[in-house]
This record gives sequence, structure tokens and C-alpha cells, in this order.
Amino acid sequence: MRIALGIEYDGTDYFGWQRLTEGPSVQAAVEQALSKVAAHPVQVSCAGRTDAGVHAICQVVHFDTEARREMRGWVLGACCNLPASVAVLWAQPVLDSFHARYAARSRRYRYRILNRPVRAALDARYVTWERLPLDADRMHAAVQALLGEHDFSAFRALSCQAAHPRRSALAVSVRCEGEYVLIEIEANAFLHHMVRNIVGSLLLIGRGEQPVAWLAQLLAGRDRQVAGPTAPASGLTFVGPRYARHWGLPEAVSMPEVSA
Repeated sequence: MRIALGIEYDGTDYFGWQRLTEGPSVQAAVEQALSKVAAHPVQVSCAGRTDAGVHAICQVVHFDTEARREMRGWVLGACCNLPASVAVLWAQPVLDSFHARYAARSRRYRYRILNRPVRAALDARYVTWERLPLDADRMHAAVQALLGEHDFSAFRALSCQAAHPRRSALAVSVRCEGEYVLIEIEANAFLHHMVRNIVGSLLLIGRGEQPVAWLAQLLAGRDRQVAGPTAPASGLTFVGPRYARHWGLPEAVSMPEVSA
């Protein structure tokens, strides 16, 4: 039987999603918890790996098991065996042909910047602090250059192991919510550090240190060394993947309905 799960986590204290030989990972914590519930070793596959310090609102994973449990039992059992920073939100059976990574049509990320003169206290684990005023309208105008399919080499980490740098950005936006500047990007897939490298360049535009057209120039130039610095991990959250509606997954991770 194949089961899909939705998982949220605070990535601050982990070395990333992926299981490692040393150091805590979200994947290892989830697999240990599920193995206790299943009474046999469980391995999970995820929709998208996140780096050290990056959070998730709804990471989607799948695993195979012969253990018979109610879906509620998988949720409650896993949560009882997980650290406080990780929680299983839902569980449901899926077809054996479903794969959390390969079935995903897109992935969504949100980057939160606290834009005020004083650093964060309560929200410090989940934002990046920028004390200089940012012009969100300039940032929004600049990021529109990323829409569509492009070579994103300018925003690709040197350690990236992807086969090629071409990705399709489906939706991009920058907006203000009170003291926060929110950057949201949806794409078919992402390169290593791609969002954080884009944000690092957008910050320079938001401060007025670079023109709005600079992001498009960076994209065309394909040179990582010319682009802005990598923004901190704390502000980045994996909102979740999207799947075709025929998989029957929760609305939060399903493609929007197409109006006639």
C-alpha cells in the first residue's frame, strides 16, 4: 500500500530535509517516527528537498507499507514520535503509480523579510531582517523578468547537481504585508539555492542600489558571480508542491481548477 503524507516543519535545527550520515535531518526524523508506527523500517520520498534552516508548510512525501493502520493512526502515531518542530498534517492512500517528486507539476516557495529598523525577536527563526527601507513595487517589477522558461545559471549554486539549469517560473510576486515584504515564486522545479540567490539580488534592487532592469540582465548573463549574495535560509519556506487533481490529494497541494 502506498500512502502520501503532508508534513510541516521548522527547519532551523536541521541540516536540511535529506537524510545524512551525520547531523539531524527532517527525513530521518520522519522515517524513524513512521517506522515505529508501521513496526517495520520505512523510507519516504519527498516532493522537493529543502536546505539547512529552510521551513515547510506542506512538504509531501510517499511511502510503501504492508502495515494496516487507519489514516488518522498514521497522523497521530507519527506526530507522537516526532520532535515538536515536525508535524504530519494529513495522510491518505494513493495509487502505486503516484510519486511525490515525479508527479508534482510545480513547487512553491515564499520568502519573508522583516523590513523595519529593529531586528525580530518572536519571529526571528522565520524571517530575514532588513533594516533599510525596501521598495516592494520595484522588486515586483524586476522579478517579472523571470516568468517563463529560462536558463537560471545566474541564480544557481556552484554545488547544484541538477542535470541542466533550465526551469519554468509559473508565477512570481513581491508584496508588502505590514512590516513584511513577501516574495513568492512558483516554478516547475528549482535549482540549488535558486530562490535565495534571486532574493539576494532583489534586495539590492529594493534598496535602490541596482536598477529594476538589473534582474533581467543577470538572467540573460547567466553569471552567478555577478548576481547578488545568497539570502539567509531563515526567511525561506517551502509552501508545497501542486499535483494534478486526479490524484485526489488535499486542495492545498492540488492544481487550481481551470474555469471554462
